[in-house]
Parts: sequence; structure tokens; C-alpha cells
Amino acid sequence: MTLLRNIGIALLVILVAAAIAIALLLRGSKAELTVDEVSGTDPTLVEPDNEWFPTIKIAEPVGWAQDEAPPAAKGLEVIRFAEGLDHPRVLYRLPNGDVLVTLTNSPPRDVGGIQGLVMKYLMGEAGAGVPSPNKLVLLRDTDGDGRADVQKTLREADLDSPSGIAYGDGKLYIANHNALLEFDYELGSDKVAGNPRKLMDLPGGGNHWMRNIILSPDGERIYIAVGSSSNIGENGMEAEEGRAAIWEYDLTDDSKRIYATGLRNPNGLAWNPMSGELWTTVNERDMLGGDLVPDYLTNVPIGANYGWPWVYYKNEFDRRVDAPMPNFLSEYARYPEFALGPHVAALGLAFSSEGNRLGERYGRGAFIARHGSWNRKPPSGYDVVFVRFDERGNPLGKPVPVLGSFLNGDGETRGRPTWVEWAPDGGLLVSDDTAGIIWHVIDPKADPSPAIERNQGKSLDPQVELKGDPREAFTDEFAREFNPMGN
Repeated sequence: MTLLRNIGIALLVILVAAAIAIALLLRGSKAELTVDEVSGTDPTLVEPDNEWFPTIKIAEPVGWAQDEAPPAAKGLEVIRFAEGLDHPRVLYRLPNGDVLVTLTNSPPRDVGGIQGLVMKYLMGEAGAGVPSPNKLVLLRDTDGDGRADVQKTLREADLDSPSGIAYGDGKLYIANHNALLEFDYELGSDKVAGNPRKLMDLPGGGNHWMRNIILSPDGERIYIAVGSSSNIGENGMEAEEGRAAIWEYDLTDDSKRIYATGLRNPNGLAWNPMSGELWTTVNERDMLGGDLVPDYLTNVPIGANYGWPWVYYKNEFDRRVDAPMPNFLSEYARYPEFALGPHVAALGLAFSSEGNRLGERYGRGAFIARHGSWNRKPPSGYDVVFVRFDERGNPLGKPVPVLGSFLNGDGETRGRPTWVEWAPDGGLLVSDDTAGIIWHVIDPKADPSPAIERNQGKSLDPQVELKGDPREAFTDEFAREFNPMGN
């Protein structure tokens, strides 16, 4: 009996110790700064707080009561454009006013190790663990009341965790997690029939599986956002080949190339009407504490590199990365244009444009869905914000609330805002993937906004003579003199 009692006591001690260890792990570190302090054109970047296990703060999705809606900024009204959808994510408005949405989720996750199992559990708790519905759905508002009275499934075959949607010249483009597909499609049709043409393979799955796409203004090229498969390349950089990048596919000759790199998880893609530039939202790395690293909104010139995984915000080195860093990376890595806050999970992006009806205060800038954190205390995101831009097409100030927090104050969330798109009547559509709702936001007193005037500037004259020592271009003095913002 004494032996059995000793074994029982030993097991009890082990269980208590394990419970204490788990409690310490789950406690994590508390953020010291507000989200606004780590936002804007000059965010506060604190010293990293390296975590060997991520801080965990799951807001369990509980849905909305029938009479509930997200809190809106003054003057804005919110109604349900569509509901009863199975995990709606990416929204896309066709030229005839029909709205398409992909019902989707992650492909099956090939997880390994304790951290992989924990991540799988966390995604399930956050509402992201359900199987992917793999559907393309059409929503049509025939009477202009801000509600879709037609809801039809256009396509299920050949869809595999689909996300990005684009349309041009009779062709509908859909990005699966592992391939870019082209379909024939006639506007107004209730079906996408026929076999698709695969334009290119994409790196599949990974921690970041969404593949957003956008057509160039002339309709000749498609840009595809592909996120990394890891946090900081911990599975080896071979596993990141073709990832953490934006690809360009040329429809005129079927060629492809990497357009920009060093973007851990680019998502929203939109053309800035003020400058004609391509912009994106990016989810930055984890496990450096609750105040690092802020997700961001930025322009993406051809050849741009934003430093992942070795650096962030141009000059901040991530010492956890084992892979050798490319030469001069911090010299040519770009500083993001606008920080959106740490761990907010910035996804959908839409610029102000002609015909929008949210009022003058939202007439020049960008709308962003912040999907919400799972690893910050207190939580961040779970809202839709507006970033104001000046006359030259540059962001200003801090994010401005459009839809307030989806959190309910009890450690739960009613939903998670995912994507933004313009409705035919000028309202803003917001997909809420865990609640299965698409919200319609409008200022009923606002007139349709005028078109934004495009800035037209003169290109710099080409340099025809090499002056001085070219090595000076890599010195701190040169950078401060000729590019004081470091971007």
C-alpha cells in the first residue's frame, strides 16, 4: 500500500506541475502599449520580448443575435446584405453589380510537433477549424434596398480552399490555395460552367493559405498574394520558395515572375486611385510580445522587398532567424508606409472611389478589415478601420473606426470582419466569416462621392553619369541625407 500511495503522490505532483506549467504558458505576456501607439506612419517599436511559446488569447466566436449589428461610426447605418453563409471570406463586385463571395477555409493542415498541434487547436477555437466549403456564391440586390435577395451557388467543382476573385473580358479568375484558375463566364449567368484552365501552380497550404488576386488596370496582368508557410522561416527557407511574395502573371504571353518579396503574409490588394500604385495589407510575425510586430498597409513597387524573415520595419533585425541573411538586406528593404497595429490580422482592403456613399470624411483613403488577434492580451483588431490619405496619395494620422469592436466584453467575439468591397449602391460590404454574414454599411444622407483626381507627376530624368563612390549609397549618412524616412 505504501508503494501505491507513493506512486499516487508522485503522479499527483506531476499533474500539478504540468497544470502549473500549462497555466504559465497560456498566461503569456501582456501588451504595454495601446494599438494606436503601434499604428500610423511613425509607430512605437519596442524592444522585442522573445517568446518560446506564443501568448494565447482566444476570443471564441458566439455569433450575433438577430437584432444585433456591429457598432458603426456616427452617421453610418449597418444592415445585413446577406446571411446564412458558410464561412464567407473574399468579396468581389462584378461590372454588372453582382457580388461574388468565396465560401472557404484552410485546406487540411499538416501539423507537426507540439507547436503545430497547439496551432491547430487555436484555429479551431477561433472559428477557423471547420472544413472548407469550397463554393463560389453570387449575391444580387435586385431592388436596391441594400440586401441581396438572390443567392446562388455558381461553382463548387475544381475549387480547393478558394479565395481571390477577379474578372475581365469574359474571364473569371479564381485563386485556389495551390493554383490560379481561369473560367469562361458571361456576366449575369447563374452558373460558372465548363472546365477551368490552370494558369499557374501556387505554393499550397502552409500557415497562410489565402491567395488574393487583382487584375492590372489594363487587364493584362494578374497579381497574386502568397503568404509564408511559417512565422520566421523556422522550417527552413527551402519551404518558403515562392512564398512571402506577390507574383505577377502576364496574360498576354502566359509568363510569370515574382513581383515583390519579403512580405510575410500579404492579403488585401488594391490600386490606389490617387497614385495608380499597387497597395497591400500584410500580417507581420509573432512571438516577439504583444506590442510587436505591427501589421501594415503599404505600396508595392516592382522589386520591393520588406525584409521578412530577417528584418522588419527596415532596420529591426530578428535575431531568431537561423537562415543566413542576404547581403545589404537592411539597405534595400523598404519601411512600410502605415502600421495598422500589432497582431490585428489586417485582411481586406478597398480604397475610396467614385460613387461611394460613406460621406466626405471617408472620401480619400483606404478601408481595412482587421480580422482580430489570437495571441495578444488585450486582444486587437476585430473591427473595420479607415486610413486617411493626403492629396498626394500618402497615408496620414491613425486608423479611424468605421465599424467598432466585434468583441462582446466577455472574452468572446460575435464575429470576425474579413473582407471589404463596394456594393452597387455605394455602401461598403464587410464579410464576417465566423458569423456567416455580409454587412452593408452606408451613410443614408450622403451623396455618391466624386471620382478621385489622379496625381500626375513628371518622371525624374535618368542618371547618365556616375558621380562619387557608389559604395556611399549603402552608408547611414547617405540614407539620412537622401531618404530621411528610410523607405
